[in-house]
Amino acid sequence: MDERVKQILRIAREHYERREFDKVEPLLRQILDSTERFADVHNMLGVAAHERRDYKEAEARFNRALEINPNYTEAALNLAVTYNDLGKYDLARQVHERATQGQRPEDHGGLDPFVKGKIANMHAEVGQAYIDASLIHDAVPELEKAVNLCPTFADLRWKLGLLYKELGDPSRARVQFEAAKQANPKYANARVALAVIMIASDEKRQAENELQEVLAFDPEHKTAQMYLRMLKGIRPPGSSRPPTAT
Repeated sequence: MDERVKQILRIAREHYERREFDKVEPLLRQILDSTERFADVHNMLGVAAHERRDYKEAEARFNRALEINPNYTEAALNLAVTYNDLGKYDLARQVHERATQGQRPEDHGGLDPFVKGKIANMHAEVGQAYIDASLIHDAVPELEKAVNLCPTFADLRWKLGLLYKELGDPSRARVQFEAAKQANPKYANARVALAVIMIASDEKRQAENELQEVLAFDPEHKTAQMYLRMLKGIRPPGSSRPPTAT
């Protein structure tokens, strides 16, 4: 990589981490004028396209990233989200399953699982520091790195999903909540968060099933109880009127 391209890529990544996509795209397209061989360039362009709801462009970019690097987990998860937005649900499920089940020890330089877990939790701690400072956009890349290192850590996926939801991206949030559920079916926080997404999407029966399953293994989960009462229209004890959704 020549020095000019290296400098452009460094600046583009800084803008990308700050979610300044309007500044990212022109820089990345300059790199494509010189070379097409960087998978992360295509992935970042795909994320930028997805942000402006150009899902066809995003699909093409994520697929190109995976052609260059078939083990690029982040690009695969982004592609799954995009397929979901395009209504290609079977493809979304297939890509997501490959991305979350195909991890190998050498995917991260042969790191010992304990070391990967330690680094992932450090990224999560940095992300939490950004959250505490109300810098949500800066927290997202840290949680993404954590999840990429340890895709079966349900709590990390749940936290990342909450960030996506707060940033107004429920489709991407749902992918993370579902992945957390797959990694640990008894991780109640993720399953309740998934149920809330379902309620917002008018999938009330599916949401009710999720909440009932949570209460089957955690009968005292107050949030699950609340949403289930809301769905069933049952008044809680001592209440003079049924709860309403907020």
